Amino acid sequence: MKSIRTKLKLNNKQKTLMAQHAGYSRWCYNWGLSLWNAAYKDGYKPNARKLRKVFTNHTKPLYPWMKNLSSKVYQYAFINLGEAFKRFFQGLGKRPRFKKKGKSDSFTIDNCGKPIELNGWSHKLPFIGIVKTYEPIEATTQKITISRQAGDWYLSCRGERPFAPTNEFTPTSTPKTTEVVGVDLGIKTLATLSTGEVFESVKPYKKAQNRLAKLQRQLSRKVKHSSNWYKAVVKLAKQHRRVANIRRDALNKLTTYLAKNHGIVVIEDLNVSGMLANHKLAKSIADQGFYEFRRQLEYKCQCYGGELVVVDRFFPSSKTCSSCGHVQDMPLNIRTYDCPECGLSIDRDLNASINLRNAVGLTVNACGRSAADSSGGSRK
Repeated sequence: MKSIRTKLKLNNKQKTLMAQHAGYSRWCYNWGLSLWNAAYKDGYKPNARKLRKVFTNHTKPLYPWMKNLSSKVYQYAFINLGEAFKRFFQGLGKRPRFKKKGKSDSFTIDNCGKPIELNGWSHKLPFIGIVKTYEPIEATTQKITISRQAGDWYLSCRGERPFAPTNEFTPTSTPKTTEVVGVDLGIKTLATLSTGEVFESVKPYKKAQNRLAKLQRQLSRKVKHSSNWYKAVVKLAKQHRRVANIRRDALNKLTTYLAKNHGIVVIEDLNVSGMLANHKLAKSIADQGFYEFRRQLEYKCQCYGGELVVVDRFFPSSKTCSSCGHVQDMPLNIRTYDCPECGLSIDRDLNASINLRNAVGLTVNACGRSAADSSGGSRK
């Protein structure tokens, strides 16, 4: 299975139809959340199935405009509400809140159990009709989600790869140029490899700060909810989207390179939330996207036949000499590791990445298994 997300090329009539369906989904979600809260307060135990039954038999007939929209929209709205409460009761998320117009507008539809074929540049979607994309897509999926971001609409789905023999994604192993590589993430440089390669940080948010501040000032001077205010909101959202796209592009290129060309990739289990508590560095740390780097690297290593090893966060990779093992304190302002024992003088990030590479036999991988066990003890 492969996840796909692409921008839609819509005319004004189609944009209106998308907005109506998104509003329908939001209305049903908020209606269900209100009824859920009231029922729970009275001692009942509601669920998504009961809400859908009440809505279909008693509420939907009171609103004729709902007949002009896909009935799958409200069904998935209640399913999403049930999943949100399930995560809340499991302690995995916050209590569901009411949705607001213009924020995370989206809806989900399917084809009544039949597969949806996406093939080429134009696609026939259930009830929506023919829509065009900016890039060709070939996939078969059971449901699709359409969402709005910065005034544009996007299609996302989890589809089966074409000509795949099974429903599971088949990994494609690539020839590896390096058996084991250590990767040290940083602020000054995005990543330093144990091979000596350095990937500079793009710092998209820092570079766009002046532009973002200007757009934010323009927005604050507009009359709220006026026509010019909405235009300013879209301009600001597009700039934020551009910043996110630049960061995502850099991370995609780096993680793809690591997964394709290295047999074992060793990284450190960074405490990102704890690092963000440092208010002097929080903005720079958030601009790097450390969590997204690890998330992408995990699934790409599986896809390309590699292995991701995560070193314990308390491993002193920066404090340890990569040559003799001497340990010393290394404040952040010291960028070169000078070992008093063996005389080694090396860049602190390169030293840390080498220590990560050498620690591969003493760590656990992303699945929690010993790296030595998963590799048969041959990769050390």
